[in-house]
Amino acid sequence: MEMHDYKAVLEGLLFVAGDEGVTSSQIEKILQLPNSAVCHLIEELKYDCEQSNRGMMIMQSNDLLHLATKPEHSEFYKRMLDTPHTSKLSQAALETLAIIAYKQPVTRAEIEEIRGVKSERPIQTLLARSMIVEAGRKEGIGRPILFATSKDFLTYFGLTSLEELPPLPDDYDSNEIEADADLFFERFQEHMDDENE
Repeated sequence: MEMHDYKAVLEGLLFVAGDEGVTSSQIEKILQLPNSAVCHLIEELKYDCEQSNRGMMIMQSNDLLHLATKPEHSEFYKRMLDTPHTSKLSQAALETLAIIAYKQPVTRAEIEEIRGVKSERPIQTLLARSMIVEAGRKEGIGRPILFATSKDFLTYFGLTSLEELPPLPDDYDSNEIEADADLFFERFQEHMDDENE
């Protein structure tokens, strides 16, 4: 593999790592390159990102690297966040929302245990859309953040309280909630449509 190919892989790694970021030592192990080559790749990618036609930049804090948007473009991102979302939630976001709705308050680790995959991005999406809120911290090691549904969640689904959520089936298995999330919300919407007729 050519060095410019490794640079593209590095950019992809930073994207996949998201807010958690990745260390240069992790990059060395993943790319199987020496430290000097990794440092050179990072510097090249930083230089590329500094060009005016690029929307991302590389942030480095101690040894942790991650992609970030450029501050000079912040007014456009603010406009996007202020624009009402009309697009559907992703499958991952629906799965996460269903888990939070029935298990709240719940930590990210508990959500990930049920889904079997990382859930940081769906949680960030739901927070950005105000469908969920931070509901304090759980007692114990690390005091992880607890998540719960918001008033906007209730409003979106036409509920006045969580007691109006349709009951889970008797044979409900928490490990299957992710597979049923779309179906659940379709049935839920049908249920709400029937109630409003």
